[in-house]
Amino acid sequence: MTGVVGSGNLEVLVEAAPGSGSCVIEITTAAVGFGHIWQAVIDDFHARHGLCDLRISVNDVGATPAVVSLRLDQAIETFLGDAA
Repeated sequence: MTGVVGSGNLEVLVEAAPGSGSCVIEITTAAVGFGHIWQAVIDDFHARHGLCDLRISVNDVGATPAVVSLRLDQAIETFLGDAA
């Protein structure tokens, strides 16, 4: 199962990783110097969802933190909807 959402400047792919016990998030971005902001967005996402056994890929082309957060939530909704 996968969950995919995208817009002009961001794509998020969610894939099951059964038995991993973790939620691995890989971020590909050309933006330099925003590691602390990415970390804050990911920490907030994880605090809200507390997911495990997933692999999430984020392909960014300049999305704002609010858009990243929204797309992460949408991708999880899509993934969980497909899994149901």
